[in-house]
Amino acid sequence: MTQDPLVVFTPSGKRGRVPAGTPVLAAARQLGVDLDSVCGGRGICSKCQVAPAFGDFAKHGIHSKPGALSEWNKVEARYHEKRGLAEGRRLGCQAQIMGDVVIDVPAGSQVHRQVVRKDATARAIAMDPATRLHFVEVEAPDMHEPTGDLERLERALNAQWGIAGIRAALPLLAQLQPALRKGDWRVTVALHRRAADAVPELVAIWPGLHEDGIFGLAIDLGSTTIAAHLTDLDTGAVVASAGIMNPQIRFGEDLMSRVSYAMMTPGGALEMTRSVREALSTLISEIAHEAKIDPALILEATFVCNPVMHHLLLGIDPVELGQAPFALATSSALDLGADELGLTSLPACAQIYLLPCIAGHVGADAAAVALSEQPGQSEDLVLVVDVGTNAEILLGDRERVLACSSPTGPAFEGAQISSGQRAAPGAIEAVRIDPATKEPRLRVIGCPLWSDEPGFAEATAASGITGICGSGIIEAVAEMRIAGLLDAGGLIGSAEQTGSARSIPEGRTHAYVLHDGRADGGPLVTVTQGDIRAIQLAKSALYAGARLLMDTRGVDRVDRVVLAGAFGAHISPLHAMVLGMIPDVPLDKVSSAGNAAGTGARIALCSLAARRQIERDVHAITKVETAIEPRFQEHFVAANAIPHASDPFPELSRHVTLPDTRFNAHAEGSGRRRRRRG
Repeated sequence: MTQDPLVVFTPSGKRGRVPAGTPVLAAARQLGVDLDSVCGGRGICSKCQVAPAFGDFAKHGIHSKPGALSEWNKVEARYHEKRGLAEGRRLGCQAQIMGDVVIDVPAGSQVHRQVVRKDATARAIAMDPATRLHFVEVEAPDMHEPTGDLERLERALNAQWGIAGIRAALPLLAQLQPALRKGDWRVTVALHRRAADAVPELVAIWPGLHEDGIFGLAIDLGSTTIAAHLTDLDTGAVVASAGIMNPQIRFGEDLMSRVSYAMMTPGGALEMTRSVREALSTLISEIAHEAKIDPALILEATFVCNPVMHHLLLGIDPVELGQAPFALATSSALDLGADELGLTSLPACAQIYLLPCIAGHVGADAAAVALSEQPGQSEDLVLVVDVGTNAEILLGDRERVLACSSPTGPAFEGAQISSGQRAAPGAIEAVRIDPATKEPRLRVIGCPLWSDEPGFAEATAASGITGICGSGIIEAVAEMRIAGLLDAGGLIGSAEQTGSARSIPEGRTHAYVLHDGRADGGPLVTVTQGDIRAIQLAKSALYAGARLLMDTRGVDRVDRVVLAGAFGAHISPLHAMVLGMIPDVPLDKVSSAGNAAGTGARIALCSLAARRQIERDVHAITKVETAIEPRFQEHFVAANAIPHASDPFPELSRHVTLPDTRFNAHAEGSGRRRRRRG
């Protein structure tokens, strides 16, 4: 018997079989996928655009062929002729599923578009930018002194600014003569130095006095999200921040899936490089539009990213990062031109700086965190955890700094969670459960009120309650443990075992109902046994990485913990400790650094001295490899318990008492079988 086609939607990971000929939009609605449509499926609004992906997807167990979707129809052809569809895009209301297929739902097609919460953190930075403005008066040409305009500009810079010489690429050389004449031999030039003693490079020129400023971008290129901070290169002030989903997520939610895609798919690495560069160009255009500045004024950018993203950004096949000894093509900092990376939204002569990587699995993002948080300057022993799809962990003080990377996966981002979604209005971001009544209180993004407070229903009427994001699922699982709905092994009890009708059967296990909006056409939001398992695996990897660094350092305790990253900035320290994500420390010794990697990128953007510092510091950081260390697996298994199978948590016990309930997974079902036999 022939099976119906299997469809997998990314980034949600939701999957199911649908009859051949089912429109993508209908399949998305059937499977609860977040795909927008305003025109009712008539092919007018284009809100339902999707991007099918073809090739072998071992992670999903699918071979997706180009014929898996129906051919373009007249509606799509007409829309493309009038408005245009980006290459590879289809209208979800028109394309029909004919075979097994992987379909990506771009951020712009999602009803609940993500609020990228990698905000810029206020930080005093000693300004020492690589790119500076210089106003000069240049001698007019003279028939009796046959020197070129560039040479007379150099002479003026030397006389008026003490700058002995410059370099000028061909695009700027072509702009030089019109600018000089339009400005009546007075021009403003932007000069970029790659080092304090390097020959400056001419990167922009304006007639007369340029007073509109120049700007740079600090870009945190993450596995799941890309965040950018547009920064004034004169003052260091952040004038706009924006972010988008990393489109590479359709090739794999985690880094090793993307490495596998590059290994298994001819041209896969180049395809991923092209997709992320296009996304970056789009993001740059959007942030310039938001700030109402001309993109031509963005003359510089710094990038931080993990090693796989680093290689894919540069167009380097990451295959060597998927196997021991995890060799990087280069670990050094890089200075490049925007044209070399194909970033078409930036001027061709804009300059790019990539921070150095620490090692094969510990990248420039970890280096940026080190630059931001300075663990090597700490008087006490500090553990810095950059929580994300791939956690970067630093442990150090003035004596020594250690670093590792831990594969937590996308569960902390709301992916792999049954009711999970990205951080967007309507997503549950905080949970409290009464231990006596087992009833939950909720808070959603976009509303400061709790669900039991007056005005909550009115305040959330527009967005509704749509699902649960990363910080929400962490708090939900921790609160379930505190309330006795979940035992130490991570098992959800039945209604009989917990005394709560919110514990409902789901197959052979149980789920806890956080919100039931079905009566009003909304979703049923639950925490399932599968969700618990996904969080257990993620938090165990995080804790095991931290413990491995502590073992290497020969300590059982740390003095303080810093949570960094988009997710780390929104997590409650108490709930993180109840879950066993971080080692036991006094709660007042747990702090948030916000997007520390982004802050490190901004520091490097604004300071040549900081670039030289991190280039030195990475050589002093000891990398610990989790992939080949047997103790990592030992710590990982013990950390599957909530909070932990063996490590004591005395500081946690000062704030909360965790019930020692043990549920029997088959007790209720066995009882029913005995009663039937009787």
